[in-house]
Amino acid sequence: MLAHYDVVVVGSGPNGLAAAITAARAGRSTVVLEAGSEIGGACRSAELTEEGFVHDVGSAIHPLALASPFMRTIPWSDHGLEWVKPPAGVAHPLDDGTAAVAWNDLNRTASGLGEDAKTYRSMFGPLVERFDELVSFTMQPPVRTLRTPLTALRVGPQLLAPATLMARRFDTDHARALFAGHAAHSVLPLTKPFTAGFGFLLGSAVHAVGWPFPKGGAAEIVRVLAAVLRGLGGDIITDHPVASLRDLPAADAVVFALSPRQVASIGGGAFSTSARRRLRRFKFGPGVCKVDFATDEPIPWTNHDVSMAGTVHVGGTMEELVEAEATVADGHHARRPFVLLAQQSLFDPTRAPEGKHTVWAYCHVPNGSTIDVSSTIEAQIERFAPGFGDTVISRRVSLPADLERDNPNLIGGDVGGGSYANLRSIFRPVARIDPYQTAVDRFFIGSASATPGGGVHGMSGHLAATSALRYLDDADDAGDGLDPDDRNDVSDARDIDADGAD
Repeated sequence: MLAHYDVVVVGSGPNGLAAAITAARAGRSTVVLEAGSEIGGACRSAELTEEGFVHDVGSAIHPLALASPFMRTIPWSDHGLEWVKPPAGVAHPLDDGTAAVAWNDLNRTASGLGEDAKTYRSMFGPLVERFDELVSFTMQPPVRTLRTPLTALRVGPQLLAPATLMARRFDTDHARALFAGHAAHSVLPLTKPFTAGFGFLLGSAVHAVGWPFPKGGAAEIVRVLAAVLRGLGGDIITDHPVASLRDLPAADAVVFALSPRQVASIGGGAFSTSARRRLRRFKFGPGVCKVDFATDEPIPWTNHDVSMAGTVHVGGTMEELVEAEATVADGHHARRPFVLLAQQSLFDPTRAPEGKHTVWAYCHVPNGSTIDVSSTIEAQIERFAPGFGDTVISRRVSLPADLERDNPNLIGGDVGGGSYANLRSIFRPVARIDPYQTAVDRFFIGSASATPGGGVHGMSGHLAATSALRYLDDADDAGDGLDPDDRNDVSDARDIDADGAD
C-alpha cells in the first residue's frame, strides 16, 4: 500500500471498480479497499448448493451491462469474457399454457403478441432505434439530461408515467404482462410514477443489446474489471474493513461504493449533524427472499418457448403483478408474488455438471423480512412448470438478513440500493446539482444508492469518480492528502433530501 493515494475507493463491486478504473485512467493513484476476502460485492459466483453447481450470489442477468456507456469501454473479449445471449431475453408464462416472449428480435416479439403487434412496434421501435440516446438520458443525473431537451420532450413523459397507464395501451393480457414484468424491476407499486421508465428501458434493451450474462458466472465481470484496474496501476486490497476514517490511507478524495447509511457511520464527526441525518434518512426499498436450486433436469415449463429465455418473469397477469407489488409495498407478503427467475445453465454448460442445471430465483418481500417464503416461490414456478419440485436436488434459501450479512450494502435485503419511490428514482441519494458529492467536499458516494441506481452498469461509480476528478482538478488543496483527524474541510450540507421532494 502506498503512503498516499489520489483516490481511495471503498467497496469492490462493479461500481467501486468502475470508480477506480475511471480515476486510474485519469492518471490518478488509486486503491480499492474491500472488507471481505473476495472482491465483487453482489456480483459474485459460488457453489451454493452442491459441488459443481455454480450459482450467482447476487446479480445474475445483466441487461444494462452492454448498454452502459462505462461498461462499453471495457475490452471484455481481450480478457477472455464471453457474453451469453439466449435467443429470448425474457419470457412471461400465463396460466393457459401460453407465454409472452421478448425475443432478441423486435419484429418476432411483436408478431407473437397478435393484435398488439402494431402497438408494440410503435412503442418500442423508436426506443430501440435511439437506444444509445435513451441510455444516455436515463443513466445520468437530471441536470445533465437538460443538455438534450429534445430527448427529454420526446421520451420523458412516457418514462415518468405509471406502468399501468402505459400498459393499458395494449389490448392483450400477454403484452400487458410482458410490460408489467419489466416495470416490476422498479420494486414499486406499478401504479406509481416512474415505473413505466423501467418497463421501457429494460424492454428496449432486450432488442437493442439482449439480456446477457457472462459464461462461467457473474464473478467473471468482476475478474475482468479487476484486471483492467491492475493493468492501469491501481491497487486492490482485500480483508480491509473500513469502520471509520482512521481505516483509510491518506488520500485526496474518497469514493464510497456503499450505502448512505454506511457512509454516515464511517464519516462520523466529519459530517455535520444535519448532513449525517440526511444520509441516515435515505429510504430503502423492499428486500428479497432468494432461492438457489440445483436440479437434475431443465425446468419443465408448460410452454416450450419459456425454455428459450435466460430470464423468466413468473407471476401471471399484469393485474396479479400489480396486486403483488402493492402488497409488498404495504409491508406484507404477497400470496402469489412476482418471481424473477434465471436459468443460465440452459445456455452455459459451465454452470452445472453434465445433464444438471442451476436455477436462480427471488421474490420481493418487506424490507428486513424474517419469513421464509421459498415454498411460495416454488409454488409459483410449479404453477407454470408442473413437476418442477421433483427435479430439485437441493436448494439454498437466503433471507434478507442473510443477504445483508453477505453484503452490508443490501440493507434489509434491498438489492436495488434504495427505494425508487417518488423522486428517488431520479434524485439519488439526495437532490443536488452534483448528487455524488457529499457535504464533505472530498467524499463521494458511488454505489447503487446514487444515480442511476441498481444494476451491473458501473455508471454510479464512474460518475462519482468523474465528480471526484473534477474536485481534484479544481481544489487548491488537491495534494494535501486526507488526514482522518482533520475537520477543516467539513461543511454544512447544502443539499435537499429526496424525501423533501416527494
